[in-house]
Amino acid sequence: MRLFHRLAVLLALAALVPASPLQAALKIGSQAPDFTAAAFLAGEPFTYSLADALKKGPVVLYFFPAAHTPGCNIEAHLFSEAIDEFKAAGASVIGVTAGNVDQLAAFSRETEYCGGKFPVAADPGAKIAGQYDALLMKKPGWSDRTSYVISPAGSIVHVHSDLSPDHHVSETLKAVRTLDKQD
Repeated sequence: MRLFHRLAVLLALAALVPASPLQAALKIGSQAPDFTAAAFLAGEPFTYSLADALKKGPVVLYFFPAAHTPGCNIEAHLFSEAIDEFKAAGASVIGVTAGNVDQLAAFSRETEYCGGKFPVAADPGAKIAGQYDALLMKKPGWSDRTSYVISPAGSIVHVHSDLSPDHHVSETLKAVRTLDKQD
């Protein structure tokens, strides 16, 4: 009976351990996968190209689950409030999502979210998120909340993956400023 109890406890503990890592993001030093995507800035559609953006400086690429959802609304607003600081450090910001892509034009323009200060791109089927190992395991087909700082050379120099939107802006801004000092 005692052996059965121990086995039951071990099985219960094993069930608590995820089968895959909680943060399966690309590693620092990895080459960022290039992509182009349909995007919106202040409600206006255009085609975003990572390669073109990197020619102008580092890029903060942040994946978010879906437009017009509580955590994503907060995160977009925080990025919009800090956009001048990112620009001062020479970086651009792009948000990418697989969720509610039909709402991105409004999301990009609305003052309480992006406020027209940075673009957001559609990622139907989370194909780009999949290349970046930024898939939301709780909701297949959607992107996780993962932020990358990509150097102008195209390498990942910082990763922050957390479903809470609270620290993505401060962590990526700190990484951009550090990158700026290394140049």
